[in-house]
Amino acid sequence: MTNKTTNIQNSRFYVQLFFAALTIWIGIEFFFFAGWLESGGVAEFSSRPPGAEAFLPISSLMSLLLFFKTGEIHPVHPAGLFVFVAILSVSFIFGKSFCSWICPIGFISEMIGDFGEKVQKKLFKRKLVLPKLLDYPLRSLKYLILLFFAYSIFTMSAMALQSFLDAPYNVMSDVKMYEFFAKVSQFSLIVIASLFLLSIIIRNFWCRYLCPYGALLGIFSLLSFNKIKRNTDTCTDCKACTMVCPSNIKVHKYKTVVSDECVSCIQCIDACPVENTLDLKTIVGKKKFDKKYIGFTILIVYFIILGIGVATNNWENNISKEKYLELYPNRNSFDHLSNNENKK
Repeated sequence: MTNKTTNIQNSRFYVQLFFAALTIWIGIEFFFFAGWLESGGVAEFSSRPPGAEAFLPISSLMSLLLFFKTGEIHPVHPAGLFVFVAILSVSFIFGKSFCSWICPIGFISEMIGDFGEKVQKKLFKRKLVLPKLLDYPLRSLKYLILLFFAYSIFTMSAMALQSFLDAPYNVMSDVKMYEFFAKVSQFSLIVIASLFLLSIIIRNFWCRYLCPYGALLGIFSLLSFNKIKRNTDTCTDCKACTMVCPSNIKVHKYKTVVSDECVSCIQCIDACPVENTLDLKTIVGKKKFDKKYIGFTILIVYFIILGIGVATNNWENNISKEKYLELYPNRNSFDHLSNNENKK
């Protein structure tokens, strides 16, 4: 039977576009906040957007660990904690879907990859894929980076976590992160340009080989209760699913796709020419999740968790304007070992 179900890639694109626009909006708001800081408080005050804390995953992970240890939500960058929990929750439901539905870096990487594949098909009549002897060792790099951070963080006591989160280094980490992109150095520009070129040659180079966030979500997604399942009775072994997979997973060989590289983009299901052959189903049983509702469910889960942060007054941080103005001139002198108290 021909597959007549709706292709959801347009819906996924609009969800990605929404989060990309949201990121740009947050960036613009932070630009005005940074301008106020740079003026020494002379310019008209522009409030800091808490959503910027989505770019502080290490601080957010430490806040989450502190919460487990003490039951308290740390008041510096609390929004980051809720964003982090929202991302983990979405990953628990739909696997590594954050990377293909929400992440702005993943969105950019996907567009670069699409462009790269078009170039490759014109030049080589096929897309380039690294051989396993290179692919597997390179994929381990992001897990080694994750292991380094995990070991450093999970061996810390509650007091050490509290000290780090209170420190000026953490307080100003969002400002320093903004300046990394707004005032990019020559070295950083070379690194970004290199990653761009590598992503044209090898699809999703950063995400596949270097992103520790992706590594964490890849591990976490293995616990997801929704998996892509293949009906071997109706499968024609046409390999259409495998050919469109951006993660180079040989979908046509699996009854259930269990992979830390699967980003739940659902391109394989959309590409399958036979109805009810590839579907998203619960890991136990045969209950099918209608792919039309994936984007809607991701948005609902994500923003409900963020809404909890807002409703419980754990969204805005407790850093006063005076404290920001005090710390700003010395922001580049702080390091991660700083443990000075951070008070209002």
